Amino acid sequence: MYYGTYLHLDKVLGAQEPVSFQPGNEPAHDEMLFIIIHQAYELWFKQVLFELDYAMQVFSKEKINDNSEDLNLVRHRLNRVSRILELLNQQVSILDTMTPLDFLAFRNLLTPSSGFQSIQFRLIEAKLGLQLDKRHQAAYYKRTGEGGFTEKDFTNISSTEDQSTLLQLVNNWLERMPFFEEAFWRSYPAAKDSSVTQHPFWSDYRNIYQTGLTEREKNKLPDFDYVFFEKIPADMPAEQLQNLRSSFSPQALRAALFIMLYRDFPVFQSSYQILDALIEIDHLLSNWRHKHLIMVRRMIGMRVGTGNTSGAGYLEGAMSKHYVYRDLAGLSTYLIQRNQLPKLPEELIRNLGFNL
Repeated sequence: MYYGTYLHLDKVLGAQEPVSFQPGNEPAHDEMLFIIIHQAYELWFKQVLFELDYAMQVFSKEKINDNSEDLNLVRHRLNRVSRILELLNQQVSILDTMTPLDFLAFRNLLTPSSGFQSIQFRLIEAKLGLQLDKRHQAAYYKRTGEGGFTEKDFTNISSTEDQSTLLQLVNNWLERMPFFEEAFWRSYPAAKDSSVTQHPFWSDYRNIYQTGLTEREKNKLPDFDYVFFEKIPADMPAEQLQNLRSSFSPQALRAALFIMLYRDFPVFQSSYQILDALIEIDHLLSNWRHKHLIMVRRMIGMRVGTGNTSGAGYLEGAMSKHYVYRDLAGLSTYLIQRNQLPKLPEELIRNLGFNL
């Protein structure tokens, strides 16, 4: 085996063909940088998809053994995705060494191609769980032909969106958390009023949460009841309900909150780190979109994108709307102080360690 042969460097290093260097055009020095940056992005996108596919394979299992290597490897590989996204964020600073005039020297030669057409990035979004109807200007994503996707790529993205996403698989995994079965709570004091929560722990937790709210935060209690128990107050505006509506089920969100609250128990440590990794991936993608927006504003101002999108205007809308795991990040709204956490029953504590 030879180094160049193993890495197929003849193909990789022969894949940079600046259009401006073709006969009849004036060579633009920075087009080489532009090509290499985007090819590097696509290689890292391929690795991100590889890691996400592994995580989805594990979460597709009907039962996941917390004592096996599965969750630990998912945690490890999602953290790898985060490190890759950190690198991609840093890579923007290299592209920023190209000035607007440098870019203008070859920009018109790229029309109507656009970074919007990166099928791998669209697949990353789809596999993570970004739904078509929740995308900014969703009609953009249905375009084929000039400025849009090829028929083949569009079909690939659409079929991926029709399959189970990582979000849905994580939701199902959270719903299977067994620790609210009656057998674990027999010695726990009965709730004085569980009409909202239907469980003594959540009744206690709701009371503690309510006590900790300030005068200006009292409207958060109806939010709590809706998010975790689907109790809809009669006077809650439709817009507020829409903003609170989650991609996760109330049962899954209760499990996620419970994991965050009691993450110090051994059985929850990998689970908590997985949830935290999903939140971090979401934040890093948002950071990347923000850096992309700032770069585009610097390069082309408010001009139309090469793929006929609205340029910076489109990117700004996508940055604010394309969060996938905002519901997990939003669970911090409903935390209470650690020293006020309800004491768990011994029957449950015995099952939250690895030595059963």
